[in-house]
Amino acid sequence: MPASLIQVKDLCKNYKKFNAVKSVSFDIPRGQIFGLIGPDGAGKTSIIQCLAGVLSANRGEVSINGINCLKNPEKVKSIIGYMPQGLGLNLYDNLSVEENINFFRELRGVSDKTFLANRNRLLEMTRLAPFLKRPAGKLSGGMRQKLALICTLIHLPDILLLDEPTTGVDPISRRDFWEIIHDIVSERGVTVLLSTSYMDEAERCHQIAMMHQGEFIAQGTPAELAKTMRGQLLDISTPTGDNLLQTLRDWPMCETVVQIGQHYRLLAADNIDNQLDLESSLRASLKGSLSQQIRIKHPSPSLEDIFIQHTSTEKTAHLSSHIFESSWAKQKQIESAIHTTNISCQFGDFKAVDKVSLTVKPGEIFGLLGPNGAGKTTLIKMLCGLQNNSGGSAQVIGYDTASEKRQLRHRIGYMSQKFSLYRDLSVVENMHLYSGLYGIKKAVREQRIEVLLTQLDLAGLGNRNTLSLPLGIRQRVALACALIHQPLLLFLDEPTSGVDPVARRQFWEIVHALAENEGVTIIVSTHYMDEAEHCHRLGFMQQGRMVITGTPDQLKQQAEQIDGSLVTIESEQFSAAFEALKPEFSNAIYYGRRVQWQSKTPQQDQNHATKILEQSGIAATVGCHPLSIEEAFVSFIQHDLSLQDQLGAA
Repeated sequence: MPASLIQVKDLCKNYKKFNAVKSVSFDIPRGQIFGLIGPDGAGKTSIIQCLAGVLSANRGEVSINGINCLKNPEKVKSIIGYMPQGLGLNLYDNLSVEENINFFRELRGVSDKTFLANRNRLLEMTRLAPFLKRPAGKLSGGMRQKLALICTLIHLPDILLLDEPTTGVDPISRRDFWEIIHDIVSERGVTVLLSTSYMDEAERCHQIAMMHQGEFIAQGTPAELAKTMRGQLLDISTPTGDNLLQTLRDWPMCETVVQIGQHYRLLAADNIDNQLDLESSLRASLKGSLSQQIRIKHPSPSLEDIFIQHTSTEKTAHLSSHIFESSWAKQKQIESAIHTTNISCQFGDFKAVDKVSLTVKPGEIFGLLGPNGAGKTTLIKMLCGLQNNSGGSAQVIGYDTASEKRQLRHRIGYMSQKFSLYRDLSVVENMHLYSGLYGIKKAVREQRIEVLLTQLDLAGLGNRNTLSLPLGIRQRVALACALIHQPLLLFLDEPTSGVDPVARRQFWEIVHALAENEGVTIIVSTHYMDEAEHCHRLGFMQQGRMVITGTPDQLKQQAEQIDGSLVTIESEQFSAAFEALKPEFSNAIYYGRRVQWQSKTPQQDQNHATKILEQSGIAATVGCHPLSIEEAFVSFIQHDLSLQDQLGAA
């Protein structure tokens, strides 16, 4: 029996001249979750496919349970479950939920006894039993992933290989997915190798390897990696919401700083050990009353902070001054950038958007959050004039979306998640194409392209083919194309999906500058809950309805009033802690490496949890944390679902 169930040594994979994986090595003991963490193109998928026996390697050794799976891939396929990247990519859309499960049962040759017991348990865990007759193609993204997991687990594999299983999945489905993974690991000792671009998911793993450009840049437990952070992190805010970005950037102790909504996350140099001295130095650098008004906190480093410190070797270029002609944002004075009244869209009996009334101010960053299938994309299409209303009315930057579509489309920009560039064209050729589509005169076109290339840090890349560019840079090219006609309103659909944290921070800095310097209104949809903090206001959608709108802080405060404060349990034995606490606290969930739940009696719960853990011999820290946007989102969506169920029953 090998010391580790999975052993990888000096693995290399090349695609012609491109080195996708560069000499990586790692071991995974039985019953552990090992995470490959990094952006698209880091090499995560190539590693998983080599282990799954669907991809050859150029060099190295890979063994699973003592079997060389590079030389004998067929021998390991009976003990592994492989889930490829993509929402339910291993499913057959024209088959129902039940038919897909039966197909994979036949494919794996599962006995009747094993199949029935495992099928019922998995349907219970995923809550898919009511949807057995529904075609897979009609499921939401989250439901598709849970069905794909059932099909992957139906033969009770000892090893799970999961390639970005939660990308594009809403937060509630992500929580369900992770609870299932932790259950099968704790109950059956299943070993899991998974990849993800969500840094918060890395906290749920026993061991992680951060990947960048085909290499491991850091490896260890999340706790071990957190200790490697150099310097001190500060969270800075003001009660008046002053813009401190440039001031903080000019502070000599500042290594990096990023604006997150009304807060600034700053990494200070590590040559001052005392926190009070560091705060005094910062306050002394500020002018006037600001030195006393600022609020300073000392947050713990996140894995995103660690990743950025490992991959960001120099200070990045920043958007300076204006990228639009100075008069553009003032050409059309409007009270509301978006104003809708009971806007609806219906396809047959299905209500994709149900009486949404919404007002967005000029220059506001407004975030749309909702589960898969909530109606976000349909609403955006209606606001762009690409989808007709079934009812209600909408004015976008002063134009009626029903009768003035032509005028509207020349005043808005749209950056889609999947397709916005022609990859066989160069950067400049793409920008010229978009200029022509928007009817921009040649005399103006060259100047605008030059300004955008400079301000978006794309200078020198104009002649590069977009297919050859890293995803983060390609994203900025797509943004440049969306801005070439200087729109008053910009729609961003999942703009940073799969992009590394450094590029994500750069992108959001540009978004803030567009809103503040140019007066551009920005509507963004995202599944990254931490990105929601960048928005001035948020709208939570569910089943086509706008459940609630408000600032991030307002929504968190309201959610806390509804469901209580957040009780947290932090322990090296977090799985054992969860098992001990779950019988008493039914709403307890995993979040990273901690167990947590909302409670209206937090002190009573803390005392009770402490007693349970002491009796179980589990060392843990019990306390309270402020609610995040994710908790607020889940709270409102679940309450809305409960309310709709009650109305349906009545």
